[in-house]
Amino acid sequence: MRGPLFALCLGSCLAAPLAQAASPPKQPESGPGGSDYKVSDLTKRGIGTASAGTFVFHQAAVADAPRPVVVFLHSWGAVNPALYGGWIEHLARKGNLVLYPRFQDVNRSRPADASAQAAALIKATLAALANDPNAKPDLTRVAYIGHLAGVPIALNLAAGAATYEIPAPKLIFGLMPGGITTSEKERGILLQDLATIAPDTLLITMSGDRDHLPGDKAARMIMKEASAVPASRKIFMRAGSDDHGYPALTATLTAPGSPKPDFDALAIKMPPDPPRDPKQRNTWRWSADMALSGQQTVLTQQLGTNGIDTLDFLAFWKTFDMAADAAFSGKDGAFLRRDPKFIDMGSWSDGWPVRRLTAQAPQGEDDKPERGPRRRLNIAPTDTKETFSQNVTPRS
Repeated sequence: MRGPLFALCLGSCLAAPLAQAASPPKQPESGPGGSDYKVSDLTKRGIGTASAGTFVFHQAAVADAPRPVVVFLHSWGAVNPALYGGWIEHLARKGNLVLYPRFQDVNRSRPADASAQAAALIKATLAALANDPNAKPDLTRVAYIGHLAGVPIALNLAAGAATYEIPAPKLIFGLMPGGITTSEKERGILLQDLATIAPDTLLITMSGDRDHLPGDKAARMIMKEASAVPASRKIFMRAGSDDHGYPALTATLTAPGSPKPDFDALAIKMPPDPPRDPKQRNTWRWSADMALSGQQTVLTQQLGTNGIDTLDFLAFWKTFDMAADAAFSGKDGAFLRRDPKFIDMGSWSDGWPVRRLTAQAPQGEDDKPERGPRRRLNIAPTDTKETFSQNVTPRS
């Protein structure tokens, strides 16, 4: 009897700490990042074609006033909006018009073409929505969210907004910047001249502490090259992991993922009169890579298995909400850094504070990217067909 009894006691002892562990903060009931949504019903639809389309999300009700536009630029391979469904839902229910351009045809598109493709999709989508009373885009209040490879694409769109004939963003919110190359001979996204980004842009980058080295290095280069944007409008941020309670909070490359099946591409309404897609036999047909069950990369698989947690509510959703409010009202980064709520992450259920975010202005010479031999950095944890390296040595 000693064996079973010992095992029972051991199991009880191991279970006890988990039962007593502090729980992390839940979504705030109101305010930035909060659940005080005025409208629950959302419109979800596709505009364009299956190989070159944009997913559109907004409140189902007729817009009383023009809606701020949030362009969500996904990581490489994450063409299914369900991978970020929780965040998209939050943005749309808060009153934003959310555009999710599918700038990539998985296993076919080249990273070098992604920025121009995204720009064409945004231009066409805004034109299609111009007279839609439910969408009602406000082209004076535009923000770009980029994740990993979506960050350099967001920067290129902002730098070339006049050429692409799309609205320039008031805010660029770049999470875990990656997928950057400095040579046309290498696979990756080549940055345009970031010095053409408008000076009134609020530029924020954020890395997670578990994978911060490549993100930090890319962020410093981005901050330096966006030279027309003053330091007062730039914020270099870091999200921290915290294992004080259970479940632990882990700030990795894929932490911004907030999967929600309700936003799966296969369930989104097709256009009422879809144009013929030259790359597809049918007018509007999602390929296998669009379904959550058919994701192609280790990165997108990890995005699809993430849970929605405190990092989503308070590190990403709340931070963006506050930054957008500041950017649209003409306030700068210094204003946000002075607000203690901007970096606050709440408290565990036992009252212990969750590790706060860090938010700093660029530090000048001390924050220059390293010079010397070029270093290869991977966008995804392992090598796959849809993985490409990023070289973040600054251009001479």
